[in-house]
Amino acid sequence: MIRDNIIKRSLIIALSCVFVAGCTDLEPEITDSVPVETEEGTFQGNPTELLSSVYRQMQHFTAQENVLALMEHTSDELIGPTRGTDWGDNGIWRLLHNHLWDPTHLFILNAWNDMHGAAFTANQVLASNPSPVQAAEAKFLRAFHMFLLLDLYGQVPFREVNEGADVNPNVLTRMQAVDFAIGDLEEALPDLPDGGPGVSPERPHKSSAQMLMAKLYLNRAVYASEVTEEGVGAFNFAADDMNRVIAMADAITDAGYTFESDYFGNFDSDGSSEILFTTQTNIGSAESRFRMTMHYNHPFSGGWNGFATLADFYSLFEEDDIRRGGTPSAGLGYGFLVGQQFGEDGAPLLDRPGNPLVFTPEITLAGNNERTGIRVLKYHPSDFGNLVFLRYADVYLMKIEAILRGGTPTGGETAQSMLDNLRTVRGIGSVPATLDEILNERGRELYWEGWRRQDQIRFGTFNDTWLEKQNTEPFRVLFPIPQQAVDSNPNLVQNPGY
Repeated sequence: MIRDNIIKRSLIIALSCVFVAGCTDLEPEITDSVPVETEEGTFQGNPTELLSSVYRQMQHFTAQENVLALMEHTSDELIGPTRGTDWGDNGIWRLLHNHLWDPTHLFILNAWNDMHGAAFTANQVLASNPSPVQAAEAKFLRAFHMFLLLDLYGQVPFREVNEGADVNPNVLTRMQAVDFAIGDLEEALPDLPDGGPGVSPERPHKSSAQMLMAKLYLNRAVYASEVTEEGVGAFNFAADDMNRVIAMADAITDAGYTFESDYFGNFDSDGSSEILFTTQTNIGSAESRFRMTMHYNHPFSGGWNGFATLADFYSLFEEDDIRRGGTPSAGLGYGFLVGQQFGEDGAPLLDRPGNPLVFTPEITLAGNNERTGIRVLKYHPSDFGNLVFLRYADVYLMKIEAILRGGTPTGGETAQSMLDNLRTVRGIGSVPATLDEILNERGRELYWEGWRRQDQIRFGTFNDTWLEKQNTEPFRVLFPIPQQAVDSNPNLVQNPGY
């Protein structure tokens, strides 16, 4: 990928001013006591310590708010209901569900800073004479965070590595950021280790880089479209882009990745044959993923009795679909927890006021009791693993979608034969391989893994209505630039509609 000369140079991602009124930019705190600037104003640092800092900063993905909230609470598969006075939080969750956020929303600001902070540190690695492998990892991590920034906000600020905080960062457009991220990944590939089952997914390798490139190419038409207050431009999926998705998917398959026969085994501590990229054990885990939805009185106590799924989303699943999971007659189940809940001894559980703990599909945004809403458990508290970012089933579904969008099938496969194969592994029969059905299948396979908002935008359903969500303003496919960032950097232009 040939990148514009202006973005070939070593860059430092700019953070918006958060803590100090009137400042231009604020660099993230580096906790390793690594020097970051000489007296002459040139940058230097310890690449090993800085790279470790990037990985530690990725713990922001393990939280229930901020990045996860923007990626999931705005979609049709997750709801953050107020239960009595619990989870009211001044309406911060309800605003996301109803698509009524504005540039002052706390999670929009926090996610912006989290993404830029990690990208900033990745650039520090690259400016510190890293080894080839360290540089490749830093480029993957920079591309990963840039991908999310351009997807969520549509703009990516940056400044030169030796420029100070008094310089207003320039801003990459979505397409400039796409090309920059793809270029990073292409440059990283030769120095990354080979992928494959058994290769540690806690650090990037060739297969994880190829999957991230496939995501960029699959969404490239979305990023090339114009967003205005009145509408969103047409998505023109180029055959060349779709063929690149297919080529990346084939390379990942050739590396040995395949479906995990135990679907929920993808999320336990033993890992699986599907996992391409996860958090690192020493920087956090997926613990909040079960605590945010479990009831206080569930086995493995410590749930926060918060989030649920929508009944309409649950209805996408057939009864025999192993991905649906269910509630056993004793203990805590996997997947979607509906109906009476039971303790480890099989005794029916009660809620805190003493009512039978029966989860019902019906739920609203406000006025709920402790029992409304279907709960979702992929990471089981008895044996949860690291948070999964990238896994093979997503790769497989991207290839099916790319074929349906004009790509050339390979390996004697068709979109229909591939979809039939996946559904057979998951215990269910054939459905037509249409784009509408692929969106549904992505929901069934990847629910609560962070991709639903992006998928709904690409398939054109993000501005539809669903439970209590009536706002259809098309410009909300992008979040606003946080107001503090706009105030601190005149090169940022607020996104349309905000």
